[in-house]
Amino acid sequence: MNIGLAIKTIRKKLAITQYELADKCDLSQTSLSQIETGVKRPSQRTITRVCSVLDIPESVIYIVAMQESDVPPSKKGVYDLVYPSLKNLALQMVSAEHLNLVSEVA
Repeated sequence: MNIGLAIKTIRKKLAITQYELADKCDLSQTSLSQIETGVKRPSQRTITRVCSVLDIPESVIYIVAMQESDVPPSKKGVYDLVYPSLKNLALQMVSAEHLNLVSEVA
């Protein structure tokens, strides 16, 4: 599971800079960068804060963060069938409407 990459993917989809997101989450830009690159693992509190600022359910972060290596071999077939659609659906929850909401928070 790559939470940092999920945060980065969603942040970029919303066209928000690392600095902007870090500032709104009371993090340093360096900390957010380390989270996004996998150098540092975010705490549950940080994940909750990021989701709150981005106005998305935490489940979206976890769905986007899921990787094939997280799935037991016996479930890979189901994963291959279901996950691409599930990830796409989760990312659709992060839409242009969110851009307006996040901009208003700034």
